[in-house]
Amino acid sequence: MSSQIDYSTYSLEELKQARATVDEIEHPERAQELEERIVQFESSGNPSTETSSTVSTPSVLRKGKVSFHGTASEFFSIWMVNLLLTIVTLGIYSAWAKVRTNRYFYGNTEIDGHRFSYLANPLQILKGRIIAVFLFASYFILSAVNPIAGAFMVLALMLLTPFMIVLGQRFSMRMTGYRNVRFKFNGGFGGAFVVFVVLPIVSLFTLYLMLPWALKKVDEYLVDESAFGDSSFTTKLSTGSYYLASLGAVGIVAAVFIVGASLMGFGFSSLIETLENGAPLLMLALIGMYLIAFAISSSFYTALIRNHIYENSEIPNVAQFSSNVGVMPLIWLRSTNVIAIVLSLGFAIPWAKIRSAHFFANATEVTVLSGIDSVTSINTGSVGATAEEAATLFDVDVALG
Repeated sequence: MSSQIDYSTYSLEELKQARATVDEIEHPERAQELEERIVQFESSGNPSTETSSTVSTPSVLRKGKVSFHGTASEFFSIWMVNLLLTIVTLGIYSAWAKVRTNRYFYGNTEIDGHRFSYLANPLQILKGRIIAVFLFASYFILSAVNPIAGAFMVLALMLLTPFMIVLGQRFSMRMTGYRNVRFKFNGGFGGAFVVFVVLPIVSLFTLYLMLPWALKKVDEYLVDESAFGDSSFTTKLSTGSYYLASLGAVGIVAAVFIVGASLMGFGFSSLIETLENGAPLLMLALIGMYLIAFAISSSFYTALIRNHIYENSEIPNVAQFSSNVGVMPLIWLRSTNVIAIVLSLGFAIPWAKIRSAHFFANATEVTVLSGIDSVTSINTGSVGATAEEAATLFDVDVALG
């Protein structure tokens, strides 16, 4: 990852923000350059150059890849301490562990010389996590005592899913900062109910023929309702791209099972016939085919849709994005991560997380427009972590692509 950044077009405010996020031990040359430019700016005595907010026609300021500076050795120590303290405190420390982890990853992610920040308070997360655990325990006990009541609770939780997703997104975005400006999520409960409940049910009655379109609507909802300060994201996604990615993924699954069945027919059948009980071997073969099919098809879908979303999304006058995730590199990344984690009994998890962060950062490029100087932060009020933790506990995860 290149560390050479052209600071010549930075305003004084941008230079000061960049200097505040640069580690002078890790990048002494960049810290020195920034300090020299700040001194030159201040000594010029030209207040009009302190900010470029008067620019009327936004233009391209800079273009560059996202940089991730984290290392496996640094994160391993954080991960190990988090794991041990979470076990010793019976899970209570997990809220602090989540904040430490997010702060490490956000703080090491850099765009245009500025790093992200994670601003959540562990006590916010702990409070939400306690309520989420209470909900889960209530569901477990109710299901054991009265299965019908448990079924009603499952239905209630399903109807509450849009509510949890919206509040979870609001919390996550509100706790993310960049250039001293926070992100936010403006999505309402009605829109979330349509895209997360109504459309999946409708697609079920069309034998999933509408599912790619429903997935596109979900991604559009998540992008269009997000904002950086007072500037909203916009996107224009193609239904055809989602059908192409979905049909390709289904085709890959079919091809893997056809090839696997052919190999079993010519290579394994005689072996199975010699065994008194061939079912376990057959089951292992099917599980292996499933894992291979899932790894290839999910990587294919993720790469195509991620690239499509980034290419067609922007913050008008502020930033444009592009992504060049390759299918084969992503398959290699995921496969080797899983193998390393299994063979190391889980101790390779920090290495896999850091490796993945470097991979996606290298595949992402951001074009910074001059309108970024006019972005201001809007106070959206306090947002609790309850829904985010409840959503995580009940495995209601939302992500783009």
